[in-house]
Amino acid sequence: MTTLFQPIRSVANGLGLAWWARVETRQPDVTYWFGPYVRRSSLEEALPPFLADLRSEGAVEVNHALLRTRRSEPFTISAD
Repeated sequence: MTTLFQPIRSVANGLGLAWWARVETRQPDVTYWFGPYVRRSSLEEALPPFLADLRSEGAVEVNHALLRTRRSEPFTISAD
């Protein structure tokens, strides 16, 4: 079912209507972009396991914001 929604997500992202989570961590200082999602509720449902994974890998501080925007690569940006 995921592949059926891929074209819709691509169009929504291209128009700047897709939902993304900008996740910032400290130690390491990295910004992750998690998405795109057509519906905010879908993003809110998928985000907790991603955040838990970052914490389990040792990120000291994990903050996030949900944004409706257009994104392209890179999806991981290191402060280094």
